[in-house]
Amino acid sequence: MMSTPPVLELQGISKRFAGVVALNGVSLSLRAGEVMALIGENGAGKSTLVKTLTGIYQPDGGQILVDGQALQLRSPQDASAAGITAVHQETVMFDELTVAENIYVGRQPMTDKPARVDWAAMEAGARALFARLEVDLPVTEKVKDLSVAQRHFVEIARALSHAARVVIMDEPTASLSQREIRELYRIVRQLKEAGTAIIFISHKFDEIFEVADCYTVLRDGEYVAAGRLADTDEQGLVAMMVGRSVKQAYPKAEVVLGDTLLSVRGLSHPTEFAGIDFDLRQGEILGFYGLVGAGRSELMQALFGLTRQVSGEVRIGGQTVSIRSPEDAIALGLAYVPEDRQHQGAHLTMPILHNFSLAVLDKLGFFLRGQRRQERDLARHFASKLELKAHHFLQQVSELSGGNQQKVVLGKWLATQPRIIILDEPTKGIDIGSKAAVHRFISELVREGLSVILVSSELPEVLGLADRIVVMHQGHIRTTFARADATPEAVVSAASGITEQEELAA
Repeated sequence: MMSTPPVLELQGISKRFAGVVALNGVSLSLRAGEVMALIGENGAGKSTLVKTLTGIYQPDGGQILVDGQALQLRSPQDASAAGITAVHQETVMFDELTVAENIYVGRQPMTDKPARVDWAAMEAGARALFARLEVDLPVTEKVKDLSVAQRHFVEIARALSHAARVVIMDEPTASLSQREIRELYRIVRQLKEAGTAIIFISHKFDEIFEVADCYTVLRDGEYVAAGRLADTDEQGLVAMMVGRSVKQAYPKAEVVLGDTLLSVRGLSHPTEFAGIDFDLRQGEILGFYGLVGAGRSELMQALFGLTRQVSGEVRIGGQTVSIRSPEDAIALGLAYVPEDRQHQGAHLTMPILHNFSLAVLDKLGFFLRGQRRQERDLARHFASKLELKAHHFLQQVSELSGGNQQKVVLGKWLATQPRIIILDEPTKGIDIGSKAAVHRFISELVREGLSVILVSSELPEVLGLADRIVVMHQGHIRTTFARADATPEAVVSAASGITEQEELAA
């Protein structure tokens, strides 16, 4: 493969924003039928590079070559015409249009006389694309009714319909179940065998080593290294990414636990969960683990007053409380950092500065009159503690990488000075260096007496940080492990619904 000429080459690509260097002389090459892992911390320049390749940004220096010919990609249409397309973590589609309409939007097949959309040809073309991918998806269904995985498959089909030669997959598995991830792996291999060149962006090393052939590492907007994955390992990649060895990924704080702060008894919802009992002590990190559909996020949303028709008893500090809205929860000292940061966590079109203060406007004063300095101090404090990477505080949150968006959401809720904070997938989509920063911050919080409920699908994270682990299965608590008794095998078995007798039989 190395003897084949590159289908895509970047030579010395640079990009600046208001004097801030986002990319500085980045070069890489990609061949047909090759999967390249693009690796780097949040803020390393990956997103800027993707937007440059897809014609959203134009580089200030360097050149992009396709089949050895230098091209100027002035728009996404130019990139598409050059055979370059992207499948993003957060899919962008027309929800009210059908699958077939989304695939062919803007270039629908037309009949001759009279000139009308040829619906039959369009739907037949969409079916042929999914047959090629070996995916069973109804092409007349509206996109709004699809799962996250199905939306990704629609984007891949759209890329194939453009005869894409280079497909960029940006965190494509972030919201997928294990079964859906395996299906995506199959499609990646199928595209590779067909000669499609793929740039695969992921913070999960198991995925990178599963599907990629080679790697390119960026750090602080600069090219660091490239090579074959067969010649390196996870620790080697981490050292290149962060410029240091991350030895302690899960720094567990040694904290003397206090009295029971939160007590939940018989919490139930008609369709999501039932009979939930657990206690949370002061200074404790209580982990919640479960497979997709276990009901963890639904339970946390109910605790924060986001869900109706909930029954059961909740006690905080020994007092029975009624939480009917997020306002009630905040007043009682609860904070909730949701899994979906883009739709539930941050106001993407607002500046970082204002996002940090959103949850405490009542404390800072009406319309922040005379309190702008306090707002800036608040932003500086949490930006420093969370190691936020941004150009300035007036930058829109939408312009930040996914991990830095999550840090803004964390800071916003910590500004309320809660007694209990619920962290639902707090490191989803965050690179290993930023994860370590969030983990250190969680340890600092419990040292200060805060209690943490940590919901995570990453088993090492739960095992590494939690004092106890509550395992849920199909809306019920299966079991609770003490830290010393929690092993990966035992936790996964409980989350899968496997009984002790079934384990012994196996």
